[in-house]
Amino acid sequence: MQQGTLMRKVKSKSWKKQRYFKLQEDCMTIWYQSKRTGKTESAFSISDVETVREGHQSEVLQSVAEEFPPERCFTIVFYGRRGNLDLVAGSAEEAQCWVQGLRQLIEPRCFPLTFFLVCRTWIRDWFQKADKNRDGRMNFKEVQRLLKMMNVDMNEDHALRLFQDADKSESGTLEGEEFVLFYKALTQREEVLSLFQEYSEDGKKLTLLELADFLREEQLEDEGTEELAMELIDKYEPSETARARHVLSADGFLMYLCSLEGSIFNPQHRGLWQDMSQPLCHYFISSSHNTYLIEDQLRGHSSIEGYIRALKRGCRCLEVDCWDGPNGEPMVYHGHTFTSKIPFREVVSTLGKTSWGNSSSPLPSMGMSPPSSHPQRYGHSTAVQGISVLPESAARRWICCSENRPTYASLSPSPQELKHKILLKGKKIGRLEDTLDGPGDEAPDVSDDDNGAEAEEERRRAKVMLVDGAPIRRDQHGSALQKDKETLAQALSDCVIYCKNVPFRGFQEARSHSRPSEISSLSEAKARKLIRDEGNEFVRHNAWQLTRIYPSGMRTDSSNYSPQEMWNVGCQIVALNFQTAGMEMDLCDGLFSQNGCCGYVLKPSFMRNKETLFNPSDPSSREGPGPITLTIQVISGQQLPKVANSKEGAIIDPLVRVEIYGVPADQAHQETKYIENNGFNPRWDETLQFQLHVPELALIRFVVEDYDKTSRNDFVGQFTLAFANIKPGYRHIHLLSKDGTSIPPSSLFVHIRITE
Repeated sequence: MQQGTLMRKVKSKSWKKQRYFKLQEDCMTIWYQSKRTGKTESAFSISDVETVREGHQSEVLQSVAEEFPPERCFTIVFYGRRGNLDLVAGSAEEAQCWVQGLRQLIEPRCFPLTFFLVCRTWIRDWFQKADKNRDGRMNFKEVQRLLKMMNVDMNEDHALRLFQDADKSESGTLEGEEFVLFYKALTQREEVLSLFQEYSEDGKKLTLLELADFLREEQLEDEGTEELAMELIDKYEPSETARARHVLSADGFLMYLCSLEGSIFNPQHRGLWQDMSQPLCHYFISSSHNTYLIEDQLRGHSSIEGYIRALKRGCRCLEVDCWDGPNGEPMVYHGHTFTSKIPFREVVSTLGKTSWGNSSSPLPSMGMSPPSSHPQRYGHSTAVQGISVLPESAARRWICCSENRPTYASLSPSPQELKHKILLKGKKIGRLEDTLDGPGDEAPDVSDDDNGAEAEEERRRAKVMLVDGAPIRRDQHGSALQKDKETLAQALSDCVIYCKNVPFRGFQEARSHSRPSEISSLSEAKARKLIRDEGNEFVRHNAWQLTRIYPSGMRTDSSNYSPQEMWNVGCQIVALNFQTAGMEMDLCDGLFSQNGCCGYVLKPSFMRNKETLFNPSDPSSREGPGPITLTIQVISGQQLPKVANSKEGAIIDPLVRVEIYGVPADQAHQETKYIENNGFNPRWDETLQFQLHVPELALIRFVVEDYDKTSRNDFVGQFTLAFANIKPGYRHIHLLSKDGTSIPPSSLFVHIRITE
């Protein structure tokens, strides 16, 4: 047996061990073993891998950057909370071989192959778990144990019949292909077979025309159905003979329904499909709060991994809080707390390397809180200028068109214009015109985006100025020193162009004195009050200026508020704690999983007009057609996971709850009955119906829970998507775990209808 590729596994600057890595014959499992002892240390499945990063794109690899060149380094990132695997190959060629090979296996375009391999691996894994005596065979007692492990409570007589049918050798045990036959009989999808036979004249195959009829009548594909049918046959039919005859077998039909094309998520919306030439304020923007934290807000760990994970998740608005550090080096951490610290320069370096991996869309608001001491402010602004910031030429074009204050929407640049740019959100000395054309006569603005009391105190002070964001009385310094500080402050101030922080003093004040290049930050409580009291004014304000919402300071556990109510009034930058799993992050992931995961989603047209009458508390104020009806038939579930930390032999009693998030009138949820003792292939066949008054803002969350009559139900899996991305027809919903990671091959099978 080949030993595999010898690489260094790196855990820290001092822990670098050589290990042999090898992709097993199933093309779905990688094991690695010690070079010294030859003992296998661990193995992992390709289905557990979320992404592969090249170069020094982890905190660990950055710590050894001087020792190993980036072209030899790569990081394997796993779903869930499993730690990264940081590796150093022997050469750049070896590193590329592994990086490209792994990416080929986890790419969505390889779904038919990956789906097949996942199923094979899943079968093999279950066989090995149940084969207690490791003889490569499975007797009926072991099969019964296997069924319990697989979440199946099956009648013993029925189980014995399936066992005997698969035991072709009549040996009283199953081995090799016999177990595969048993598994296929166990996983027979009667509901899919019935649907297949409904459109198949002979019950054995779908001709090209029969498949086209199914696509047109059930899946509501209205254009090129015959061409699409041919594509699906070529892609999903496992039999070469059937492909040559342009027919689809029952196995091929099931593979199509389980594929990306058969998913509830419209495949045309996975890529970049929205207009990206609108002003920034016309988009919802994926945004994080205290991005550097990966735990709680008081004693949690600060890490560049927080930035990398957020960016890889599609986040386009990050926070960087800088404070004084040793040896004149600014540090990033949550000020006035016991969180750990990371050097500011490491954060800037990481952002420069990782900001454009998943998206070329701009980072519209890299929130910067500068340190307080004079020398470190200088180093702070110098480091910031090392990033590719918005060029002066683009800013000048903005000024030229704003001289006569035309309609607000025409004043802000678009994501398309700002591709590959980082915009700093922070305080600024004077006006934008001063930055471009020299100093003017306007007094410098003083603002604070996160502390209302502090901002109010600053507004009461006479004649103050900002030195990198810190208010200082003019009479406290000599003119020479003052001039020096102004110069130092200007370097950072000049980086702030389209996201100048200003205090929020009301919508009337903003209309009279604010500009589209400015942004206000509001606490979740302040935002809720404005939503309740001035909903329409809030929507109008967000049609021409950016608004950022941040969590309450009381959320020291890094919990989140619901972003939906903020999106309902058009708030663009709704900052969440990305490290905390739950419904709130499910909604965030659900909204931004579309449009190429670029972190930008275009707001509905009635929210992009500064004269709009829309108020989320009054759905009738929405311009457009009337309410629509969403009908969801929950048919079945497949191979649902067991509840974490459940008792051995326990089998779940699954139910499905469908939750609607949107304007208050649309908020709703309904659930199916629970199915007792069957997490393997439960059948519900229940129909749920919802009326949506503002479907453009609605998010649909499918939740599977384990019913418990004496306590709270346990979470099993979920999937969330925007209503706009739903594909009608017979669809599979591929479930995600609590922290948003894939749990193949767990899924739901549903039928979706949308009517006006």
